[in-house]
Amino acid sequence: MSKPVENRYEFALLFDVRDGNPNGDPDAGNLPRIDPETGNGLVTDVCLKRKVRNYVGLVKDEQPPFEIYVKEKAVLTNQQKRAYEALASDEKEGKTTTEQAKAWMCKNFFDIRAFGAVMSLKEFNCGQVRGPIQLGFARSVDRIFTGEHSITRMAVATQAEADKQGGDNRTMGRKFTIPYGLYRVHGYVSAPLAKQTGFSEEDLDLFWNALINMFDHDRSAARGEMAPRKLIVFKHDSALGNAPAQKLFDLVKVERVDETRPPRSFSDYAVTVGQPPEGVELIEMI
Repeated sequence: MSKPVENRYEFALLFDVRDGNPNGDPDAGNLPRIDPETGNGLVTDVCLKRKVRNYVGLVKDEQPPFEIYVKEKAVLTNQQKRAYEALASDEKEGKTTTEQAKAWMCKNFFDIRAFGAVMSLKEFNCGQVRGPIQLGFARSVDRIFTGEHSITRMAVATQAEADKQGGDNRTMGRKFTIPYGLYRVHGYVSAPLAKQTGFSEEDLDLFWNALINMFDHDRSAARGEMAPRKLIVFKHDSALGNAPAQKLFDLVKVERVDETRPPRSFSDYAVTVGQPPEGVELIEMI
């Protein structure tokens, strides 16, 4: 592994969706998430981190030190048990401590090094880790419109259903999409926390690649067409930073080209980025 990250970063990611549902709400019949007061669309940080985890697991083939701790069908106690088993085999004497187990988990699992984890379970306690990378909710630049569509499957699940329909064999369903939405999410990378978890420059490069490529490996009919449009990174000259994060985010302006018609593509927006203050480098990765 390369050396831990030594600089503070902030970043703004713009991504869009066309004719799809970027993040359904299970408590609302899987409707696209929205801010009920403004009508802006929302995508949770958990949803975005899931896509990053999936990309890293795919690229690195789930091999240490790039295993994924929170993944589909994982049993977290079993994941943590491995730390105690590995350390016990290395130790001739003495009992494995929580701090030792925590360090082992950070060393072997990318998402723990990056995002942190609560691993203070009753069995095989590995403590808690604060991750250097933090994400907020993504919010659409404009209000979104949710369309509801009837869909038909020319088949039924059981013979009883077929008999009831007299052989017509149709199953009706509903699907929710938004015609178009441009979303913006802000993120942060802490150098002091990277030092604690061992989050390295190699890990950071992998994270940037994940943000750029994660939608290409997460296709589904429900999500429509999703794509990253801009990844704007602010790199500080120091570990603690040289400017407030919000002042840097205020430099990124996203404006509609034509306010008289609803947006239906990224070309309907103009994105401009101001000059950052001294001690902060602007990096546009897309």
